[in-house]
Amino acid sequence: MYRNLLLASVCLLSLTVAASAEITINRDSSGDPSTLDQHHSSAVNEGYILRDLYEGLVTFDGEGQIIPGVAQSWEISPNGLTYVFHLREDAKWSNGEPVTAGDFEFSLHRIMDPKTAAGYANVLYAIKNARAINTGKLPVDQLGVEAVDDHTLKITLASPTAYFLSLLTHQTAYPMNRKAVEKYGDKFTAPGNLVSNGAYILSSFTPNDKIVLKKNPYYWKAKDVQIDVVNWMPFEQPASCMRRFEAKEVDICSTVAAEQMDYINANLKQYLHISPYFGVNYLNVKGEPDSKLRDPRVRQAISMVIDRDFLANQVRRGMLLPKYSMVPSGTKNYVDDAPQLLYSNQDILDREDKAKELMKEAGVAPGSLSVKLRYATSVNNKNTMIAIADMLKNIGIKAEQDEVEGTTYFNYLQEKGMYDFAYQAWIGDYDDPYSFLSLFTTGNSFNYSDWSNKDYDALIIKSETMTDTQARAETLAEAERILLNEVPVIPLLASSSQALVSDKIEGYTDNLMNTHGTRWLSFKK
Repeated sequence: MYRNLLLASVCLLSLTVAASAEITINRDSSGDPSTLDQHHSSAVNEGYILRDLYEGLVTFDGEGQIIPGVAQSWEISPNGLTYVFHLREDAKWSNGEPVTAGDFEFSLHRIMDPKTAAGYANVLYAIKNARAINTGKLPVDQLGVEAVDDHTLKITLASPTAYFLSLLTHQTAYPMNRKAVEKYGDKFTAPGNLVSNGAYILSSFTPNDKIVLKKNPYYWKAKDVQIDVVNWMPFEQPASCMRRFEAKEVDICSTVAAEQMDYINANLKQYLHISPYFGVNYLNVKGEPDSKLRDPRVRQAISMVIDRDFLANQVRRGMLLPKYSMVPSGTKNYVDDAPQLLYSNQDILDREDKAKELMKEAGVAPGSLSVKLRYATSVNNKNTMIAIADMLKNIGIKAEQDEVEGTTYFNYLQEKGMYDFAYQAWIGDYDDPYSFLSLFTTGNSFNYSDWSNKDYDALIIKSETMTDTQARAETLAEAERILLNEVPVIPLLASSSQALVSDKIEGYTDNLMNTHGTRWLSFKK
């Protein structure tokens, strides 16, 4: 009898331990975040982590569709100018306090306050008086945001904005815990200080190792969150992640190396996800004030000589497509016949001849111009820039590689550092051409080329208050034609999302926004 009771006790203990064992997922973040302050965040990998930590008024489901978040419902006025959001009463912060309309009001005031110096504030310029406040022309209390009561938030827009709900999925519109921000200042994002309202809380952050998130027991939908611990691991090189994936030490790699596609197709094809992504890869062009790169003819010549078909098919192995415009194909609220670089259908040899003529017109003799091609550490980026350097030789330009670690690279761009060319991708925050074209207005913090054109600025500003959808689309298209004529940025490739996903993972669904919040994932039983 004693032996039987002992065995039963051991079995019961084993079951209890098994039942309480934490379910952990290891995910690739493609590099350490520069910040976890949603008002200073700009990189895609930061968005991955912030999406796990916070929830906005609306959010994305596992298929990339907009669904209610903290707001369980809302009404839009007939003129499209006023949104009234009704917050769910069971929404709480990770410290157990309720999430209120005042938390959203505080956050939106903070991002628009010029003292915050939030580079992404312009994303929310659709809100009444946002631009004037952010540029110091009005006080913050004039923002069209009002906490009517703890569970009712009223937002008034400057003009009807069809994509406004999409804007609210972005990290800039996440709420902030006022007490934590005011208590800890710029240290509020540190583990132990950060108070979040999403499915997870920040447990630890070890640079170059991992960020550990743990399930938030106060999250209103916590009972449906299947994964207890998320380890976000900063693999800057896709090959490194792939090796750990093959060793079953990583469950999701967020990208793959193009040069390894043959191996992946032969050995890992069942785990490979490639899907259209709402973005564009391009070159920022800057140069010293007296550089020939400041001449639009030189920039156009460089753009002409870049063989995008070769980049897409040979260098990136068909994972990306050639791109001759800055607005992605199929973007909503845009013209059907969208602008493109005029030579998109010309033979590359004819383009090289024309490029040489432009260089001659600009007074640039063969061999007299040397440039550096700057890029963030990544084998895909490196191979792309090596190929471009070889193409530039065809018009007498000497090009060197300038590889920089990812976090340092983007901080340098944000700080308006000097460079010749800087390679990057931009992923749209919402499905509208403004998400791309507004970047290149004078003074925009993401206008890394520091290009300025008064006509362009006027068209972008004009579009912000237009209510006729077709007329607005034409206005934005006119702006893109100016951009493509002067090419301060050179479009190269249409983005795609790539990932290796373990067959043990459920809930990972390919979607245009490439959004895969951990709350929607689980392990097969």
